[in-house]
Amino acid sequence: MKTREFKQVDVFGVSAYLGNPLAVVLDGSDLSDQEMQHFASWTHLSETTFLLPPSEAGAAAGADYRVRIFTPGAELPFAGHPTLGSCHAWLEAGGKPKAQEVIVQECAFGLVQIRRDAARLRFAAPALQRSPVEPNLLMEVAAALGVNAERIRAAQLLDNGPVWLTLLLDSRQTVLQLSPDHPALKNLGYKVGVAAIESAAPTTVLIARSNREARASSTRSVSSAVTPDLPAVEVRAFAASVGVNEDPVTGSLNASLAQWLIADGLAPAVYIAEQGHCLGRAGRVHIEQDELGQVWVGGESVTCVEGTVKL
Repeated sequence: MKTREFKQVDVFGVSAYLGNPLAVVLDGSDLSDQEMQHFASWTHLSETTFLLPPSEAGAAAGADYRVRIFTPGAELPFAGHPTLGSCHAWLEAGGKPKAQEVIVQECAFGLVQIRRDAARLRFAAPALQRSPVEPNLLMEVAAALGVNAERIRAAQLLDNGPVWLTLLLDSRQTVLQLSPDHPALKNLGYKVGVAAIESAAPTTVLIARSNREARASSTRSVSSAVTPDLPAVEVRAFAASVGVNEDPVTGSLNASLAQWLIADGLAPAVYIAEQGHCLGRAGRVHIEQDELGQVWVGGESVTCVEGTVKL
């Protein structure tokens, strides 16, 4: 075993411990796939990443470093909060990007561009493939979620590395009231995202209570960082198929969701997604489509734990 630098980073929260935690091993060299997977299962976080030098092809294409991303149950080709959290940890540990304006992260899905400003990091949403959901599958997913079909406005299979079967529902309240049958979702074999868009952002954040009625209540108890005149999208992500019943804040889902909603005129080019309310979190994902049509997904990251780990 080798002593390796380690950080645990909170990503997409309005402050520390209100986002999605990420375990980052800053030197993943000489670790086997099995060792990485075993450690990711042990951390029991939604994702654990291992940083490595870029591959020869990645380096030639401008990659600054390479990341491997694991859930407790499987390796992912790409994921959003691990992209921002890993970049934050790499920069904090002294990483120097080749280019001044962009950091280039290599993952199994390819190269991902990351930009930084005074407030946050943001990544370029990878190319999206999407397709309709077969009616029979949609009905099975709706039954597993416990949502009536008439509350579903639209549905798509979204693929930007991870595949998300995503439903747009009629209201924020419907999203917050969901009480899914996680074993049924796992048996279907899909990660499932749900969302609803509101015409204006709320002024405060829901913090989960001990029962479903309280979780769905409009009473909110933490000051919001959302700009009042921006629309907000309420998001939840269920990923029992990879060992995570509900993910606190999900970058890959929000990236593909934004590309779908903006392309189909269902959301404006700039908005804020909120996620994690039913888990006691206050996730904020900043979405912006630039003049070239590229969707950027941004959020804050803060290191909460740092030290070493023996692997």
